[in-house]
Amino acid sequence: MFEWLAELTRETLYLNSGIHISDNKELIIDNCRRIEEYNEVYMRLVSGGLYISIHGSDLRAYDFRTGGLVIRGYIEKIEFTERNKHNEREIKRIYEDKRTGEETL
Repeated sequence: MFEWLAELTRETLYLNSGIHISDNKELIIDNCRRIEEYNEVYMRLVSGGLYISIHGSDLRAYDFRTGGLVIRGYIEKIEFTERNKHNEREIKRIYEDKRTGEETL
């Protein structure tokens, strides 16, 4: 019912993600809230209403304290997944299964 108000609020307060790509060597993400996974070949971030997965090699993160994030390296693939309660519950369940070593069908 109030979806238009939520969208207007996000746009007004700059809560949406802004992404700038320079070739396949640099990625600038505005409003990055959290780095969930980070290594040289894969990063998973939370930005606005999205999960952003970055695949590549020699990936490095810079300037996280500025409210955004700069990623440099060889970027091969970028994936976007919408965040919602169902996705977050499913991800927590999978994470717990990995931690405990249990398999869920």
